[in-house]
Amino acid sequence: MPARDFLARHGWLIAIAAAYLYVFPYFPTIRSANELPRVYLVKAMVEDRAFAIDRGVARWGATADVSPAGGHQYSNKAPGSSMLAVPAYAAVRLVWEPSLAVTLWICRLAAGILPMLGFLWLLWGFLARFAPDPAVRRLVLVAYALGSMAMTYSILFYSHQLGAVCVGSAWILAVDVAERRRGLRAMAVAGALAGAAPLVDYQAVFAAVPVAVYVVARMWRTMTRQELLRAVGVAAIAAAIPIAILLAYHAVCFGSPWRTGYDASTTFAQFHQQGFLGITALRWEAFHGSMIRPDNGLVFLAPWLLIAIPGSVVLARTERGLAAVGIAVAVIYILFVSSINFWRGGWGVGPRYITAMLPFLLPAIAAQLQAWKGRPLVLGIAAGTVVTGVAIYTLANLTFPYWPDSVRNPLVEVTFRLLGEGLVAPNVGSALGWIGAVPYLVIVAVLLGWTIARVAGWRPLAIAAAIGLAMLVAYAQLPTSPRAHSDRVFGFVRTAVLDL
Repeated sequence: MPARDFLARHGWLIAIAAAYLYVFPYFPTIRSANELPRVYLVKAMVEDRAFAIDRGVARWGATADVSPAGGHQYSNKAPGSSMLAVPAYAAVRLVWEPSLAVTLWICRLAAGILPMLGFLWLLWGFLARFAPDPAVRRLVLVAYALGSMAMTYSILFYSHQLGAVCVGSAWILAVDVAERRRGLRAMAVAGALAGAAPLVDYQAVFAAVPVAVYVVARMWRTMTRQELLRAVGVAAIAAAIPIAILLAYHAVCFGSPWRTGYDASTTFAQFHQQGFLGITALRWEAFHGSMIRPDNGLVFLAPWLLIAIPGSVVLARTERGLAAVGIAVAVIYILFVSSINFWRGGWGVGPRYITAMLPFLLPAIAAQLQAWKGRPLVLGIAAGTVVTGVAIYTLANLTFPYWPDSVRNPLVEVTFRLLGEGLVAPNVGSALGWIGAVPYLVIVAVLLGWTIARVAGWRPLAIAAAIGLAMLVAYAQLPTSPRAHSDRVFGFVRTAVLDL
């Protein structure tokens, strides 16, 4: 049957879409400094035909990420995510003026969820060269979509995942052009996406450097000099358009093409105005806090990403250049987050400033899992780390995906405590209380269980579940903040969740 065949092929992506759309973590009390300025900018561009967000600030209040300049208030963010959301909001605005909450949902859908779903589909085809087995690719993409920062920053109206989508998509398309699987039209799209990466998230541009080096080197071997110049020229012209938009935005808002909203910021001026994007000196605290620490560490919250380390060796045997790109991007972003003075970045789940790094680890992870395909026990153990990451990120998004940066173990002190009291974020089933969240949990559990079983079998699935549970229990035993402080922070979070 056509419907059954369609679900068999695409059911994993439909389930991910359902999980993304089921929960709407919106808490007006916290006045999200990352989301509100972006929403205000969307409204200003549609309703005022301007970049100044004065009316939004006057109506709903300022946040820490609003920058004054020339007698007006502006978002201190790169504007691309807001610009992407403008058409969707403008279409709705023709019918009625949506509330702030509805506007935020429109922005999250247009500039987060839909781009991510399209990116997953693009990754599905790209990863086939590293993992020919569809079951292996599915496991990699489910881990990425549900068990990493990609989920949190697709669902929230932040720009980090959109930046990852832009630079990751540019990489995939450009590689295909270099290998003659696509033509100049795809190269133009790749160039536009690469140029759009800093338009939506400044630090996303770092990944474009090793990508450009690899693509040009690859084309040097596969194309004539005339074809190479044409491809590079097309990409450069396409990239220049979004970059010109960004520079013009800076000039209009902050008086110079090279002056960003962070330069005009007053709230965190002591951080933003040091070095380039806050880069000053390497710090052990920043590395440890971004990579390892329980409250924010990348590999603590998504341990399955460690598979990229042996995977890079496996990948290098057949795809040395692409393995080098992944390693270079990882090194660049780890050095970046270890050297910026504002490395923690406020409230969030994971080191969000390096979100753009994650897609470049997936080929190595796919190659390693494919190499383990004939070893179900090893696959079960690896899948256990996926279970841990998926549990952490899906439960955080179900409850409160803005972990406070002042507690030592927010998984326990925020997520588990909220679940213990039956408190969850707004969702499709909110009218039923905490019971309304059950379908979300079922979607995630069934998708993850089915994915692991298809790639490894039912016994490895049991092993994966046991390892995942054991890791979460172990995490729960780690030290927490002093009781008085933990209770005070949780009291604020609890009030924010209840005050809807």
